[in-house]
Amino acid sequence: MIASGRSAQRPLSDRLLRPQSIAIVGASANLKKNNSRPQRYLAKHGYAGEVYPINPAYETLFDERCYPNLTAVGAPVDHAYIMVPDQAVEGVIDDCIAAGVGCATIFTGGYAELGPEGRARQQRLVCRARTAGLRLLGPNSLGVVNTRLPMTLSANAVLERDSLPPGRFGLVSQSGSLIGALVSRGQARGIHFSTLVSVGNESDLSVGEVAEMLLDDPDTDVVSLFLETLRDRTALEAMARKADAIGKPVMAYVLGRSELGRSLAQSHTGALAGQAAVLDSFLQDLGVLRIELFESLVETPPLLVGRRKPAGQRVAVVTTTGGGGALVADHLGDRGLTVVRPPAKLRTMLAGHGLTVGETPVIDLTMAGTREETVDACLGTLLDDPEIDAVVMVVGSSSEFYPELAVKPLAKWAGAAKPLAAFLFPNAEESLTLLAEAGIAAFRTPEACADALNAYLRWGSPRSRKTQPLPAEALRLVEAQASAATLNERDALALFCALGISVAECHVMAPDGPAPTDLTYPVAAKVLSSGIAHKSDLGGVALDLRDETALTDAADRLRRIVADARPDVRLEGILVQPMVTGLGEVIAGVRIDPLAGPIVVAGVGGLLAEIYGDVSIRPAPVDPEVALAMLREVKGLAPLFGARGHPKGDVEALARAVAALSQLVAGDDPTVLEAEINPLVVLGEGDGAIAVDGWVRLAEEETPYD
Repeated sequence: MIASGRSAQRPLSDRLLRPQSIAIVGASANLKKNNSRPQRYLAKHGYAGEVYPINPAYETLFDERCYPNLTAVGAPVDHAYIMVPDQAVEGVIDDCIAAGVGCATIFTGGYAELGPEGRARQQRLVCRARTAGLRLLGPNSLGVVNTRLPMTLSANAVLERDSLPPGRFGLVSQSGSLIGALVSRGQARGIHFSTLVSVGNESDLSVGEVAEMLLDDPDTDVVSLFLETLRDRTALEAMARKADAIGKPVMAYVLGRSELGRSLAQSHTGALAGQAAVLDSFLQDLGVLRIELFESLVETPPLLVGRRKPAGQRVAVVTTTGGGGALVADHLGDRGLTVVRPPAKLRTMLAGHGLTVGETPVIDLTMAGTREETVDACLGTLLDDPEIDAVVMVVGSSSEFYPELAVKPLAKWAGAAKPLAAFLFPNAEESLTLLAEAGIAAFRTPEACADALNAYLRWGSPRSRKTQPLPAEALRLVEAQASAATLNERDALALFCALGISVAECHVMAPDGPAPTDLTYPVAAKVLSSGIAHKSDLGGVALDLRDETALTDAADRLRRIVADARPDVRLEGILVQPMVTGLGEVIAGVRIDPLAGPIVVAGVGGLLAEIYGDVSIRPAPVDPEVALAMLREVKGLAPLFGARGHPKGDVEALARAVAALSQLVAGDDPTVLEAEINPLVVLGEGDGAIAVDGWVRLAEEETPYD
């Protein structure tokens, strides 16, 4: 039995990713079981460290001495792979602690993914391990593969293949099976990975912590993430900011477009900000490149190696096949990228080669322009142009039958200051491999090509989010309502006013009281109750009331509606406001997202806000400049910016209102969980924006996210 001092003299990243000794707890000689795989794979792919199979049922396993338990090994163990039934895992964790194991990966499942009881058992494991200084990967982890050591500590069947060529692209995945898929797909086209890690349930070591280890790995040029959710945003944010500081690209694919299984918040804002959209915004805000297609996980990394962030979003498309070039240009344009027209310098140069090209965005060299010297001159001119940020070369059928002639000449541009991507129109496997080996990003489909370029050309640095203290009056209003779960519309609008947001004038009729006498008609009347978030869904709003009689009748009708439809809530009165009209209506909302923390949402407002779902999202808080950029992203708000001759709205005032609202959920201890203005009526340029309706949910005593 070894002394209790942890093999911890070595850094955690070495013990996890580059262990000198491995114990496989629950190893088996039964080839039909997953438990037999890690030991076989380690031997098959040439792991040179010590391997200690652990199973009291065997004396030897695959010609290696087998030990009854970890403490019997008698030598330091960097990394233990735990493959025992779930009821035995806690005992193995105790053995790891007693034996001074450096870190442990838990293959076994049956924990947090099964619900509250499983989460409690998982938490016990973590608490026990952390107390002793043992770090855990998993449960539900398929393990770690380091192709460069090599070290294949995994049960993934992809390791049955005879060879595992080393590469320079890292992967951290919440899906274990994805590792096998990417290794297989990548190897088929000459794209290889350095280190691949399956994090499983992330009970202890998270995506962010593991990815940061890959940032420090000199053998990894690009880090890819496959995310199904976000469990530790703080670690992920720290990793992303470090990646930006050292200039190493991190890209991510987020699963969850359908939003199934996500409980939505109570307000429209929650319904508008589902999991995939929130994670997308969170990652983009941190400078993590975001891809949308699965195939891009394999094909995008070569595009990013050694790259700096682009100056703009301008792409030149060069082709020898008009149809292929048009396909790529179409998908680039659909993503909002600028496909540039051929510069005058390029046209002059091509004329010297006997070629005339038009002024359309696709630069079609035709079959006459396939000579190497012509293609070289064209690409060199475009890559040197300061008004162009990336170039795509589209190659036709010659890439399938004449790879040495059609695509090998492109290899010389791998080291260019700007990226050159290639889309091969036919199925050209040899050419794809040739380009991959040369370091040129090559794509099978126009969609994946556009997806990768879109990710690269939108690559930016992490945004600095500055929290401002709330105005004293806003704090006073929140503290005065501390016992309430939600604020009614009058109190919500008063809070927004204290933030500096213009709000509609409010009068309140008592539940059985007369109409106010100091009104200017026409007016709107609404039920006033902190228990009713969406008054329109209830029929609790009456508009364009022209006189006192109309208001009194409407108030009686609203009281009856609440009594019939919601007898469980207290009617606090009838809110009366002047009718407010403008050039457009916007929804602006903030909330504490359980995964990403504080977020702000802005989009097309009114009754159909949730149906249209035309919104922009950012982590909160934002300043007016970022808020204005958000508003520009919302297609339905283009008229407010003067699109197609529409009168311009006061978008600057609108942006200031969104920025002010975003401060409500910022800070370490926010007092508001969720707030929404819908609609925020936008007046003409210079005339402001007015909050007409609002809703606020207050934070409980416990911190809502951590």
